[in-house]
Amino acid sequence: MTIRKAILIMTGLMLTFGAQAAMAAEGAAGGDAYASLSAALAIGIAAFGGAIAQGKTAAAALEGIARNPAASGKVFVPMIIGLALIESLVLYAFVIAFVKIKI
Repeated sequence: MTIRKAILIMTGLMLTFGAQAAMAAEGAAGGDAYASLSAALAIGIAAFGGAIAQGKTAAAALEGIARNPAASGKVFVPMIIGLALIESLVLYAFVIAFVKIKI
């Protein structure tokens, strides 16, 4: 079995049994289990998308600097601004998820 298949199987199992555990805790928490599950998925998807975007941004900037080292000053500042904006989108998803579950 390859690593990719093992990760896929483990992810499927975690999603299946994790959702059941989140639904079962509804009575104890006193809140809506679907809201908690949607908040968790929103944060997870936002973090995943932000990590992919930040990786691609850093890779493109480093490739540009490697091709033209003299342009490192012109590439570095826009890269940092782009990374900050990407991270702000992840934080917005985090805040919206917590507003959704009404802490």
